[in-house]
Amino acid sequence: MSNILNGTLPERKDVPSEFKWHVEDIFPSDEAFLSVLDECRKDIDKLAAFQGHLGDSADILCDYLTEKERVMIQLDSLYSYAAQRSDEDTANPFYQDLKSQAVIINNHFFEVTAFEDPELLSLPENYLSEAVSSHPMLAPFAHYLEDTLRMKPHTLSREEEALMALTMDLGNSPQSIYYMFNNADIRFESVTDAQGNEVMISHGRFVPLLESTDRDLRKKVFHSYYRSFDQYKNTVAAMFSANLKKELFYTRARHYASSMEAHLSLNNIPTTVYNQLLEAVHDALPEMYRYVRLRRKMLGVNELHMYDVYTPLVAGEHSQIPFDEAMNIVSRGLTPLGEEYHHLLNKGMHEGWIDIYENKGKRTGAYSGGDYAHHPFVLLNYQGTLDNVFTLAHEMGHSLHSWYANHTHNYTNASYSIFVAEIASTCNEALLMHDLLGRCTDPHEKLYLLNHYLDTFKGTLFRQTMFAEFEKIVHEKTAAGETLNAQALCRIYSDLNAIYFGPDMVNDPEIALEWARIPHFYRPFYVYQYATGFSAAIALSSRILTEGEPAVHDYIEFLKAGGSDYPIEVLKKAGVDMTTKEPVASALKVFASVLDELEKVIEELSL
Repeated sequence: MSNILNGTLPERKDVPSEFKWHVEDIFPSDEAFLSVLDECRKDIDKLAAFQGHLGDSADILCDYLTEKERVMIQLDSLYSYAAQRSDEDTANPFYQDLKSQAVIINNHFFEVTAFEDPELLSLPENYLSEAVSSHPMLAPFAHYLEDTLRMKPHTLSREEEALMALTMDLGNSPQSIYYMFNNADIRFESVTDAQGNEVMISHGRFVPLLESTDRDLRKKVFHSYYRSFDQYKNTVAAMFSANLKKELFYTRARHYASSMEAHLSLNNIPTTVYNQLLEAVHDALPEMYRYVRLRRKMLGVNELHMYDVYTPLVAGEHSQIPFDEAMNIVSRGLTPLGEEYHHLLNKGMHEGWIDIYENKGKRTGAYSGGDYAHHPFVLLNYQGTLDNVFTLAHEMGHSLHSWYANHTHNYTNASYSIFVAEIASTCNEALLMHDLLGRCTDPHEKLYLLNHYLDTFKGTLFRQTMFAEFEKIVHEKTAAGETLNAQALCRIYSDLNAIYFGPDMVNDPEIALEWARIPHFYRPFYVYQYATGFSAAIALSSRILTEGEPAVHDYIEFLKAGGSDYPIEVLKKAGVDMTTKEPVASALKVFASVLDELEKVIEELSL
């Protein structure tokens, strides 16, 4: 399994058990899942009895919230089990059905409880605050109730909320259709390498293959990959346009000024945070152009193409890293986070939290998931690259964030917002990079690592901001009534790509189709948080490395905070104020300083 870029992908049943996650820790069998599913349906229906009675007394309100939370924990486990089994092989119809059943029962839950918000918001102005003050058992729900009141201008009548709940399954359709197309149906033509060997292309192999030192192979892979998307571009554009229109419907139905505001307001994030990110990154684009010029020079090419942006500037010793070694590298790099964190990290990496390698039909990419009642889970498609090692550190950051939050708070307060979700993961990456650079004595290896660090900035801060700007444009155009077909989407994306990479990058026509391969666009206004989270993580990791134990204590408290307060406030307590440009601007200054260091090493090596 360590040399998985060669040969064919294994069937799921042929993957050794030691490389698989232990989803049976959630439910020991499919039969156990189905049994709990049946019980959960009955428990959901019982919640309907509370309708019209939430204002009767603090006791009844407490009983409702407590019972609802218990049901949500069950739903969490049901969806996690079904989704993860489905992700193991997205073409498996049995687990597709289980996942559909989990989605349906979740939708049923929201239909049954649709009375809650309108009923709570119809109570006398001070009723909820007085109920919390008088009833100690309501204390864990205080922030949740406060947040509910905050959403009053965007909450509809009881009948309207019930109707909105009925649209949820329909509203998920564009994303579901796209995920099935992207994970199970699309196929890529194989190419041949310089030795005449057949090279299979998949989502998981695409970027690793673009890291190859064989430029002709990179070009072939690049063209083959996007040729497949070009064949379906009109269909994918129709899926994406449907998702944009769905978002506009919910935006207007809930009386928001824009789809951006609708999504950011869910976590109480002002839209100025989003717009300031775009402004700060645009201000730093000359540094990005400097990096592109340096990359062209180092690769020794007259023209730099988009298939040249992933390949390392120098050959590195980390081109193929066995997974056992990857775990050791991550473990060593994260020792500054303290003994307890270090123990949990190693427990997770060795005790069935991770599904490691790619197999036929497996969901692409990587994620950390799981449910409240059990340990986290990590899906990888490990290819043995240094980038994959950083992905391991990244996803384990998510997992331990969840572990700390889940073990500190009740379910309602444990779930942290998307806005802070990328901070723990990216902080791990920054600490790992610091450790690797600190141990490096070979200038060629240092050059390799510095290039990787710059590529992280490029991929996380610049690239995700470009994605964010693309989202802003297409949602605004949809709101203005403009038609967004494949041609229009490609034009918008191509123009942005030219702006972000600058005059020294050839704006290959194929890259105009990149929007079609980004699943995150079906989760609107999500990707900007990679960039803001990266900026916050740079600040937090710097404090951990310079201040030691006091900073580690504050950081662990940040992890434990979960969703017990608004994310902007949680970050302020950790010393990062994202309502200002300062964290993003500071991170971009680090990019410039790393670029300076790279140029210095290049000069020393006379390259």
